[in-house]
Amino acid sequence: MAANVALLSASSPSTSAAASFLSRRPLPRCCSGAAFPKRASSRLSIMAALGDDPIREWILTEGKATQIKGTRSIGGGCINSAQRYDTDAGPFFVKTNSRIGPEMFEGEALGLKAMYDTKSIRVPLPYKVGSLPTGGSFIIMEFIEFGRSRGDQSNLGRKLAEMHKAAKSDKGYGFHVDNTIGSTPQINTWTADWIEFYSKHRLGYQLELASRRYGDSAIYEKGQRLIKNIRPLFDGAVLEPCLLHGDLWSGNISSDTKGDPVILDPACYYGHNEAEFGMSWCAGFGGEFYNAYFQNYLLLAYKATAGDMKIVAGRFLP
Repeated sequence: MAANVALLSASSPSTSAAASFLSRRPLPRCCSGAAFPKRASSRLSIMAALGDDPIREWILTEGKATQIKGTRSIGGGCINSAQRYDTDAGPFFVKTNSRIGPEMFEGEALGLKAMYDTKSIRVPLPYKVGSLPTGGSFIIMEFIEFGRSRGDQSNLGRKLAEMHKAAKSDKGYGFHVDNTIGSTPQINTWTADWIEFYSKHRLGYQLELASRRYGDSAIYEKGQRLIKNIRPLFDGAVLEPCLLHGDLWSGNISSDTKGDPVILDPACYYGHNEAEFGMSWCAGFGGEFYNAYFQNYLLLAYKATAGDMKIVAGRFLP
């Protein structure tokens, strides 16, 4: 099928690559709302009846299919509607949202492609992001047939460590665009210092959103005290920006039919590797996962350091 159809540059997901790949603007910092699957499905039916369906058009042209054999709704979560398109070129996975523009899916596509390019853990390859003529947006991506379980936890830990070590950033902490975690805006302005980035764009921003919505001044004040005193908590920590999935909970983890781990629905950014475990309270990670992750992460770090030392020795020693 069209596994070679790429939305993004095959190299690093730079801002220029994103522009040429998606031809979209960065995500606005005030995005909210959720889709209703029935409404999204009815809109797709209307588009099909009117003959103005960009999803079918892409599949039957750039997707290399000549026939769409059928479509059916599958689980898309509480924010988006999801469909499987069966074609003579293989199946495609399509998510639609009837209320939110393409910026949300553009952020997701850039994150998926960045993870895909690490050639470490399996993620669905994004193919196309666009607007729906009836309002809203869509994303077409590779369809991955899931296995019956989440797969082996130790394998997930190893693969995640490989991804974290494979992708680095020379711009510091952040991402090429703002994106969303669920439907909540996530600010990814490039920042040189991890503690500054985490304090301002993660803890601080979430506290502001919560205060605006719920008016809980006590939580806000406690959060601000934490931010003011957070730097000593990182004393002795090795801080370097690495590519994070950003929303790694149980609903975004699966396995393919071979049992290899699959992660999806990311909220990617470059951050301190241990920030990946912020959702561990609802991810179900066990000892096998953590042991495999940290053993592999430290081993990869050691190999990288040893390689650098050999290069230095070769330059300055006879």
